[in-house]
Amino acid sequence: MSGAPLTIGVVAGEASGDLLGSHLIQALREHLPRACFTGIGGPRMQAAGMEVLYPLEKLAVRGYVEVLRHYFGIIGIRRRLAARFLKEPPALFIGVDAPDFNLDLEAKLRSAGIPTAHYVSPSIWAWRGGRVRKIKRAVSKMLVVFPFEAALYEQAGVPVAYVGHPLADMLAGFPDRVAMREQLRLPAAAKVITLLPGSRVSELEQMAGLFVETATQIAAIVPEVLFLVPLVSRATRELFESALYRRQTGELNLTVLFGHAHEAMAAADVVLAASGTATLEAALIGRPMVITYRMPSASWWIINNRRYQPYVGLPNILAGEFIVPEFLQDEATPDNLSQAVLNLLFDNTVRTRLEARFAVMAQELRQNCAERTVAALLPLIRTGAAP
Repeated sequence: MSGAPLTIGVVAGEASGDLLGSHLIQALREHLPRACFTGIGGPRMQAAGMEVLYPLEKLAVRGYVEVLRHYFGIIGIRRRLAARFLKEPPALFIGVDAPDFNLDLEAKLRSAGIPTAHYVSPSIWAWRGGRVRKIKRAVSKMLVVFPFEAALYEQAGVPVAYVGHPLADMLAGFPDRVAMREQLRLPAAAKVITLLPGSRVSELEQMAGLFVETATQIAAIVPEVLFLVPLVSRATRELFESALYRRQTGELNLTVLFGHAHEAMAAADVVLAASGTATLEAALIGRPMVITYRMPSASWWIINNRRYQPYVGLPNILAGEFIVPEFLQDEATPDNLSQAVLNLLFDNTVRTRLEARFAVMAQELRQNCAERTVAALLPLIRTGAAP
């Protein structure tokens, strides 16, 4: 297989997918050194050698209302991408998360005889469980990253492989708080809070002001506190800095970083994070956190009435209980968030207990994901003629 050139299509739709996709490409290259990867991705996937046909920012919207605003642009991209892959069939297509975009594309490609894999299951265990029927039509293999997901797909008759979570492998042995503060030139004894207001422009539009106001309230009580704000793009940085200019009412010792989210988490005492993959990353690094999220009211009404669980944060879902506080939509206020962050900041016992719980969680998810993923994907790859 390593001698024949072949093309593998890959689509990721946000910053976390770009990270996962880049490691997936690197793992496959070890077995398929002449493979060409093409599709939608970000800077990490491009650096791993992928031909990026469209930047992933084109897909990075969340919520019904936001998707409607960009609907025709997104549909146009999917139509053009499908036409390209149908004309020049890849040996395999891999959708990295982004189910609302990828599942329809996967179904069309699979019906034409192109094997398809979906990497990271949609949260059918949290809401929209009916999507499993669409998944069954769309994917040749589902790769799941949480241990409880495999049984759900087996019951539905969907070929599935549990591969562990790649982030658990990537973040194993990440430098501890002391080492990271030294690396970032932060005082060892400082109180440090890392703010993660999201990776999408739509998230910053909803939450940048909330995070700035929360930080301002915290600083009014603890003037010496240091804030780190890692952001993934120029657009998200501009939105945050605009909110900082408009809403800041006092002095803030705040540093905006371009990327380096893992380093900022590792250096922190407490993380305030928008719900999403960042909450799992903070848990794998072992940092206590407060989870929050806001979206347009119409999107929230639809999603909130269709979810199956009382919690949305990945650490709580994996634990099966509230182990970290969540403040969503109307409860996501500067008063609530600042109080919750301060409670964690000054409660060493709770922080220590959470860090121990997160260490167990990380161990359970650490399954040598790269090897398992490659073992699941290689049998799907065609090296013969197009269908």
